[in-house]
Amino acid sequence: MDYLREVEGKRLHDHFEAKMANTTRRIWVPGPVIVGAGPSGLATAACLKERGVPSLILERASCIASLWQLKTYDRLRLHLPKQFCQLPLMSFPSNFPTYPTKQQFVAYLEAYAGNFDLNPGFNETVVSTEFDSGCGFWRVKTVGLKMEETEYECRWVVVATGENAEVVVPEFEGMSDFVGPIVHTSSYKRGEAFWQKNVLVVGCGNSGMEVCLDLCNFDARPSLVVRDSLHVLPQEMLGRSTFGLSMWLLKWFPMRLVDRFLLLVSRFMIGDTDELGLNRPNLGPLELKSVSGKTPVLDVGTLAKIRTGDIKVFPGIKRLTRRAVEFVDGRVEKFDAIILATGYRSNVPAWLKDTNLFSEKDGFPKNPFPEGWKGKHGLYFAGFTKRGLLGMSMDARRIAEDIDHQ
Repeated sequence: MDYLREVEGKRLHDHFEAKMANTTRRIWVPGPVIVGAGPSGLATAACLKERGVPSLILERASCIASLWQLKTYDRLRLHLPKQFCQLPLMSFPSNFPTYPTKQQFVAYLEAYAGNFDLNPGFNETVVSTEFDSGCGFWRVKTVGLKMEETEYECRWVVVATGENAEVVVPEFEGMSDFVGPIVHTSSYKRGEAFWQKNVLVVGCGNSGMEVCLDLCNFDARPSLVVRDSLHVLPQEMLGRSTFGLSMWLLKWFPMRLVDRFLLLVSRFMIGDTDELGLNRPNLGPLELKSVSGKTPVLDVGTLAKIRTGDIKVFPGIKRLTRRAVEFVDGRVEKFDAIILATGYRSNVPAWLKDTNLFSEKDGFPKNPFPEGWKGKHGLYFAGFTKRGLLGMSMDARRIAEDIDHQ
């Protein structure tokens, strides 16, 4: 009887294996598999290719840089000068302005992919990535548009889905009662749809500030929810970009002294932001960035609109009603629409089957910068430094060098 059970069990196992073989393609990849065809993935693939290392890029969308192409507003420009945002091995065209537009940045990325002959596999959503200790390889499973399954086997995996893979949509009491539209900035393109309307923008980062300014340009009446303290700095100081000036000063002076200088010049140029309801944190802008990853807002004209009353500032939201919002300070205001400038989050813990490397809370590597680019068993991370495109380029070069040495 035991023998018959063993034979029957083997027959069922072989049938299951045969069925799986018929439904799932299995492909061996001689080089790294890179998950994500945004700037991080493209940069890593280019650096690898320069060293003669082939790679395969997998992308869930139908295009490269899908966040930039599909989920950003039309007036967006790079917040930092182009020399701090270019990818490795290829500069921006010399005729591009200091702060390239969204359209110019996408054109640059497309030219970058063409220059290095990078051809991602589009419409392939990675649903599982797991290290097989038995054979010493990674298994990367994807699902296509027609739910076809593919399993890629490789020695190295580069996680390049970035910090902004999924939108963050907060929950507010009475949200389902509000009769006007509630949209995330990922769906916002321009302000013409909100002409002459009272619009509440929730979130005071660079996106929230710029959306408010864009709404003003289309004769809407925006208000801004500011829940937390934040640093607002002029985009340029003393004839130079604030970021570039900061990087130069850090070569000679300690961070806290540079922070004091930045705040002093900011106060002279844009005034006391506390008077506008924009309270500054206790830590300086650079120190706060290094500790928490929170980026200071670079003002491109929003503060002037707040000073003139064209943009109102409110504290946190207490609840929503059918046509109004009650704030935590007791004020109640009517609004026609709400725009959520509440940012994005990483989605890596949903598909990377190793909870020891990535935090379940925020989806970032547990090892802090500058050690967060490398894991175990040939696993790498590009674009999770909270240091923008410049940090991503550093990751790409390190990853390519490390894999090349192997």
